[in-house]
Amino acid sequence: MKVILTFKEINSYFNIESPEFPKYFTPLINLANQYAQGTRPRVVGQMSNLIKEFKGNTISEWEDWYLKRNPDSIKKATEKILQMLKEFKDTIDKIDEKTVELWVKDLVIVKTYIGLRFQEAILIKGAEIMKTNYRLSTSDEEAKGIDGYIGDSPVSIKPVSYESKQFLPEELNVSIITYKKSSNGLEVDYSSLIKST
Repeated sequence: MKVILTFKEINSYFNIESPEFPKYFTPLINLANQYAQGTRPRVVGQMSNLIKEFKGNTISEWEDWYLKRNPDSIKKATEKILQMLKEFKDTIDKIDEKTVELWVKDLVIVKTYIGLRFQEAILIKGAEIMKTNYRLSTSDEEAKGIDGYIGDSPVSIKPVSYESKQFLPEELNVSIITYKKSSNGLEVDYSSLIKST
């Protein structure tokens, strides 16, 4: 049986009152914190270890215990997040209709096109490495899990996360080329292809 245990219920079990925040506040603060890294262990401590060390029973005991060990952590985290919010505000002040339209066009036109064509780019690069030709798969081949050919070798192009999946929907008898997006492009692993030739 699956049951949803809400945060409100959890808070009620421990007599904790959570503050109410304005609309959009929490996702905005979470985003700022993600960039500022204000609540990382180096700033606020390793929380999973600290909570295990804590021997009290109430939230006020936890607060006292934590602040004695980390007296400046809340202030440091707050400063980091506030600085990032100031940077967000500066960026927001520069946003106008033209900028938003440019972003939408980049997403819908450019990134969609690149996303649809990156498999072919991976095949082209693989063909360069293997000093051979390439071709995209036919729809029949695609139905069998083949994304294309490098020379005479059928290949399937998958994200790196594909390797870690325990239950794969298909069993492929082809070389699997994996890729991972990085800040400046794709990191592509052609090892399976190279080993098979």
